Amino acid sequence: MAETKRDKKADLAGPGIGNYAELEKILPDDYTPLLDPKETQRAITALKVYIEEHLSKALNLIRVEVPLIVDVESGVNDYLDRDGSRTPIEFHISNDYDKNPVDAQVVQAATKWKRMALRQFGMEVGEGLYTDMRAVRKDYFLDHDHSAYVDQWDWELVMTKEQRTLDFLTEVVKKIWKVLKGAETYVQDQFPALKTDKYPNLPEELTCLHAEEILDEFPDLPRKMRETAILQKHPAVFIYGVGYPLADGLPHEMRAADYDDWITETRSRDGRPMHGLNGDILVWNPVTRRRHELTSMGIRVNADTLKKQLELSGQLDFLKMPYHRAILNNEIPLSIGGGIGQSRTYMLLLRKAHLGECSVTVWPRILKDMCREKKIYVLE
Repeated sequence: MAETKRDKKADLAGPGIGNYAELEKILPDDYTPLLDPKETQRAITALKVYIEEHLSKALNLIRVEVPLIVDVESGVNDYLDRDGSRTPIEFHISNDYDKNPVDAQVVQAATKWKRMALRQFGMEVGEGLYTDMRAVRKDYFLDHDHSAYVDQWDWELVMTKEQRTLDFLTEVVKKIWKVLKGAETYVQDQFPALKTDKYPNLPEELTCLHAEEILDEFPDLPRKMRETAILQKHPAVFIYGVGYPLADGLPHEMRAADYDDWITETRSRDGRPMHGLNGDILVWNPVTRRRHELTSMGIRVNADTLKKQLELSGQLDFLKMPYHRAILNNEIPLSIGGGIGQSRTYMLLLRKAHLGECSVTVWPRILKDMCREKKIYVLE
């Protein structure tokens, strides 16, 4: 039992496999790309246009510009896992001979910036925005579906306090799922080579489960193994309640304390108390034969839940920052938002074995050589 507890704690550290000996066993040996590199680029363009058009219609969003770098003092950068293990790239701009300098950070995600942007662009209830976000996460282990370079459709939608419910969250999740399913059908119509009995399509319906329910079913498994197990039963799931400590004393996964609301009490389908107004969409990837996360999203904190979550995380000093003060003072709208991985989505829908077949970034030589031997050709 002690060993299981240690395994579970290690599993909270975030994504990635951890070493290349393990990755070599995981990468498929029977892989043949269904599209060549040129056709892949055409398919990526088609998917990008389709998803942006239909996501904006489904949620009433407009596209806005998004920063690559932000001021450190703003507090709007994303710290991802709240445990301090993934820190942003930071640099000093010695502007005006250091008389008017700026300390800047490269964005890790636009999660908090978007909520501030709702006010900047004058969004009303039921209106929102999406961004073509690019970021750098230098602390990831570079494997088949994690990169130091991150591309996402980061989106944010203004809501009312009455909509801070699981029902509203579920309604939005299902709209996003419909867009992703539509994208799969569309790209297969445009590129018939993607239709193959070797790889089943995504299910029509998304199964929604609470992280606590999944733990009940697989109490001795670490988080990633629980996700893998549940995806054998339901190949596409939305997992509610990511961040709050579960019955075993550990959260399903670490989640930053200052954007998603993971502390609000809710109820399971059978009436049990649960927590969290957020979650993740995960699917079974038939090419890699592994769990595959597509999007993380949630109803955002209000003044009350922000303070509670920062206190639980030992980060009350964040309340001095402009972003956090704006929430405390009700100066920015209540919202729901998330990030849909672009290359992650392309990888899944185009039946690719590696993220590097869909995006251009840096990979270690050991990984590129390993992929080449398995007929997986990453872009350079």
